[in-house]
Amino acid sequence: MSALLPHPFLSAALFLMWLLLNAPPTPGNVLLALLVGLIVPAVMRALRPRPVRVRRPGLALRLLVTVLYDMLRSNIDVARIILGLHRGERRTGFVSIPLEMRTPFGLSLLSIILTATPGTLWVQYDSHTGRLLMHLLDDTDSEGWVRRVKDRYERPLMEIFS
Repeated sequence: MSALLPHPFLSAALFLMWLLLNAPPTPGNVLLALLVGLIVPAVMRALRPRPVRVRRPGLALRLLVTVLYDMLRSNIDVARIILGLHRGERRTGFVSIPLEMRTPFGLSLLSIILTATPGTLWVQYDSHTGRLLMHLLDDTDSEGWVRRVKDRYERPLMEIFS
């Protein structure tokens, strides 16, 4: 890695992506793609994220299976709501969840899990109080969601990355 190309694969990927998104390639687009490919990785290098250590890889695989199962189940639930097959009253709402986890990488993964799961959305996180505000498409059991997030996602993430 050199000072000009700290991350050569990222530079190449950004260069190609820029050209693909701005087709057809013109001299101006090629120049912009080259600038993006050189400048963005240099800026990213300045961020210098701390290395992440996975302490329990087996638990990480178990969490992955849990997340995939929950995503499949949520897809079915959301489809039933959209198609009008869901019996009963549907209430959208917000739930506030007190989180114990403070590691940036764990919080990032939790936000990805919650936002990628249909019917839920990570709205806001207050780092001073450790409270997460989450939006639910079908808020029938707020306390159940608090337990679900803490037991199914937060605790395993804390064990994996803390």
